[in-house]
Amino acid sequence: MLQYDPLDCLPSAEDLPDSDDTPVDNQLQHLIPGLLEAILAMAWSDRMDWFFGVDMGIYYDPDQSAIVPDGFLSLGVERIFDENLRLSYLLWEEQRVPTMVLEVVSQTRRGEYSTKKEFYAQLEVLYYVVYNPQRRRKQTLEVYRLVNGKYQLQRVNPVWLPEIGLGIGCEQGTYQGITREWLYWYTEQGQRLLTPEERVKQAEQRAQMLAERLRSLGVDPDSLV
Repeated sequence: MLQYDPLDCLPSAEDLPDSDDTPVDNQLQHLIPGLLEAILAMAWSDRMDWFFGVDMGIYYDPDQSAIVPDGFLSLGVERIFDENLRLSYLLWEEQRVPTMVLEVVSQTRRGEYSTKKEFYAQLEVLYYVVYNPQRRRKQTLEVYRLVNGKYQLQRVNPVWLPEIGLGIGCEQGTYQGITREWLYWYTEQGQRLLTPEERVKQAEQRAQMLAERLRSLGVDPDSLV
């Protein structure tokens, strides 16, 4: 395991760069983790013990550059650090290694299947998720679980993550008007959690059905407003 020393003299997030300043070279590197975060924000709206970072630096050593996954989920931490929110994720302050890390493979590979995978294993990240939308002969989504210091591929879709209390998987869907394969969260029974857009549409449909029901009873729904 990589060591980090929780001393008071260690730098704060304000003292360190908040990312590696490397621009994403694929729009999906922003949209996919952003969707996962948005779904969690709705599903866990009453919980304050989790944090999902998108393109945020994780510092494990103040003398080393941050590693910046496309997304990561930490449990048992404050969701809102302060009114300015987090600039980066410092292990010596958080005292929690992320439970899950997500990497979205772009046209230029950045060690997602080699160096990054080894690094996250050393850091003892429990779940390492790699999504490669350009794969044709192999599965696009790979979820690895850390077992005895090594990652083991979980060969199902979706994959249930008991420590998180949700599953993660991929399927066709529409987000921000884009229809393609997306990553989603799932219940233990394999039911996909709705996106914020789908929740709004569902609420509108229910309101319309209620209005039609009232009209059938001779009640003008507008008169009840």
